This record gives sequence, C-alpha cells and structure tokens, in this order.
Amino acid sequence: MNKGIVYKSTGSWYTVKTEDNQFYQCRIKGKFRIKGIKSTNPVAVGDCVEFDIEETGDETVGRITNILVRKNYLIRKSVNLSKQTHIIASNIDVLFVLVTINNPVTTTTFIDRILVTAEAYDIPAVLIFNKIDSLSEDTQDEQLFLQHVYQSVGYPCLKVSATEQIGLEELKTMMKDKTAMFTGHSGVGKSTLINALQPGLDIKTKEISEGHQQGQHTTTFAEMYDLDFGAKIIDTPGIRGFGIVDMEKEEIGDYFPEFFSLKEQCRFNNCIHKEEPGCAVKEALDNDEVFWSRYHSYLQILEGDDDNYRTDIYANERK
Repeated sequence: MNKGIVYKSTGSWYTVKTEDNQFYQCRIKGKFRIKGIKSTNPVAVGDCVEFDIEETGDETVGRITNILVRKNYLIRKSVNLSKQTHIIASNIDVLFVLVTINNPVTTTTFIDRILVTAEAYDIPAVLIFNKIDSLSEDTQDEQLFLQHVYQSVGYPCLKVSATEQIGLEELKTMMKDKTAMFTGHSGVGKSTLINALQPGLDIKTKEISEGHQQGQHTTTFAEMYDLDFGAKIIDTPGIRGFGIVDMEKEEIGDYFPEFFSLKEQCRFNNCIHKEEPGCAVKEALDNDEVFWSRYHSYLQILEGDDDNYRTDIYANERK
C-alpha cells in the first residue's frame, strides 16, 4: 500500500505525489463516495490517499483505494448540479482570498460567502488586495475601506502587486511551511501572483476581457505546486460565485465572528438576528458597530438567496 498527496485532479485522473517525491497518475478504484458528502468529485487536491500500483503493459498506473481523514476542506455548490457539491481543495493551512477593486470587481457578498464557508470548515483566511498598483484615488479609498471592514472583523489583510513586486516577501512569510490556497474571481491574478512568487513555474495566464472587465478561466483544474521557499500552493479555477452548502439558519451567524461575539447578549438564545426583539446584533448595527455590507451578506445567505452565485455578477454594469 502506497500513500501520497493529490497534487492535481482532472475529474478522472489524479496526480499523486509520494513521500519519496515520486508522481503517479491514478484513477479511483470502483465507485466510492465519502460518507455524508454528495460531491461531484470524491477526491480533491490536497487529499492524503492510499493507492495500489498496477502495471499495465508499459504503463504504471495507480488505483486510489482510500482517502484519509481530512483536516478541513473548502466546499461550494456545484454550478450545474444544484443538489451536488464541489470540493475545491482539502487539508488547507491558510486560504488567501484574492480581491480586486476593479478589473474585475470583487463584491463583498462574494468575499463573505467564502469567509463564512472557511469559518464553518476551520480554514484560517487572509484577504489579499491584488493589483494595488492599478488603483486610482477613488478606488484606493474603496480598497482602504474594505481593508478596514475585514481587519475590524479580525481577518489579516495584505496589499500586493505581482507586476510591481509589492508585498511579495510578506506573502511568502505568511505561506512558509504551509499548504496555502488562492481563490477568487477569474481575472483577479491568482496565476500571475504564483508566477511572481516563483518565477519559472509559468502557470498559464490571460488578460482580462476588456469588453466587460470579467476574467476568463485560465486554470482549468485545481493544482498544487511546491514552491522553493518551503510552501505548497493550490491554484484553483476562477469562480463567478460561491454557493453556500448545507448550513442551518441558526448556525450561519456563528460564522460571522462579529455576530458570534454578540450572540450571548441577545435576549433569545436561538436568535437569528433578523426580527427578534432584544437582538444584540441588530442593536450593534443601528449603532454602526457592525458593518451593513456584512449584515446584507448574512441576510442573503440566511434567506437562501443563491440565485446570484452562478449568474453573471457584472450583468447590471453592462446595461
């Protein structure tokens, strides 16, 4: 029996790296599903797996027989199959959410959906404000305000520019000796940033579509890379929206840290911070101690408003 970590998934083939740095192309043995997870991809990048090696003619092929217990994983609703889920990656030490103010626009709703899921699955998250060299005076103010919002909640934030080499050393320090993951909309510069962190990787990148300031997918499948400063990075396909998976209404507020810290002050212990009297979160909102953008995101998730997660979020801007 061999053990290794999944470095790449194409849906049918999995690239697995063993402890002695050998790579094997593997398939799944038969049809196995992880108990309790209806996922389009039972095996994800970052998974620790056990596999057998089979010789078929001149080829050596692995057969994955078992997935070891995951520390955590990032999951969202599958775009085309609303009842199915998609595990983006697993066993993540730190999740970097790449945010761009424009080129393309990253909405607070999108950011908050990812952060809520990260909180639910115990993944530490950091916000990376990318392309800061391209900001005008107005967009710079917007960036500073967003940074203030999320730092106030407790999320570390970092300003970077891959093209101008700004913030890269700080980012490397945050990543050292960790398995990190980059996520964000298509076009926010994930692959460009990884290439800047380690020149020579040459991950494929593509310019933003000028017609509507929307990114085009360049990374087709999630893939992990070993970086020479002692980090692993999982590069993921750009996503348009983020569908929340299986959260009870009573627990959603727990994944907003600023709401959770006020929960004990609510009159009712099952308060969902909507219309109940004596709600400490609503009181804090009225006193400008909670940000309206965060509360708006909370209500959207609470009410199951997932219509937007798989639609074109820039459609209104083009009308």
